[in-house]
Amino acid sequence: MVLYDTILQSIQRLESPISHEEQLVKILEIYMEHFPVLDSYLLRYSPLGYLAEGIIFLNSTGGVHIGEIRDDIRSIPIIFSAIRERKAKYCTGSEYLKQMSNKYTISSKNNSLLVVPIFYHSFVFGYICSSEFKLGTIMDDQLLSAFTLYGKLVGKVIAGNNDDGIQFLSRRELEVMKRIATGESTKEMADQMAISELTINQYVKSAIKKLGAKNRAHAVGELFRKGIIS
Repeated sequence: MVLYDTILQSIQRLESPISHEEQLVKILEIYMEHFPVLDSYLLRYSPLGYLAEGIIFLNSTGGVHIGEIRDDIRSIPIIFSAIRERKAKYCTGSEYLKQMSNKYTISSKNNSLLVVPIFYHSFVFGYICSSEFKLGTIMDDQLLSAFTLYGKLVGKVIAGNNDDGIQFLSRRELEVMKRIATGESTKEMADQMAISELTINQYVKSAIKKLGAKNRAHAVGELFRKGIIS
């Protein structure tokens, strides 16, 4: 059984002065240390287009970057449900086949998937997926509640630290902010990136919100101050 106090003590390790990359890896290391999972996928989430983008995969043999994973989660009911309700969700067997998109990148030998949203209040930063579990694992309501708690506590750490939150800007959001920093207009960005001006403005709005900024200039200033762009 996963205990609240144990999770809380481990979460404090995320607040120590470590690099962004180290913190993201540690999120998965703590997750695998306390829960009966054998693998873990960390993905960021942007409500703009319901887009999920892979960050890191970790299992007992090591880890790799998974930036090639990119999906509209509306095509994957279990992930969409976990994010919408901000609760850990699990499916297996025939239910797995109903819940999963045929094109989804994460595969499972056992046809099972766990989704743990990382959130703070109503905002979802991303989620963790697992497809392999320790022998004899029973995914009951108590265990799912513990997974949900972990996602909530991780989300609280991310929300309380602007440095960490910046890491959860999507690739497109960060690209747009970098272009703003060089002085490109919305029209110029739309032409160069082959997307509409409305989409550019949506990326900007989402990035400003994630950075806790007041406007474009403030958001760019935060990125410079944190050394994310230079």
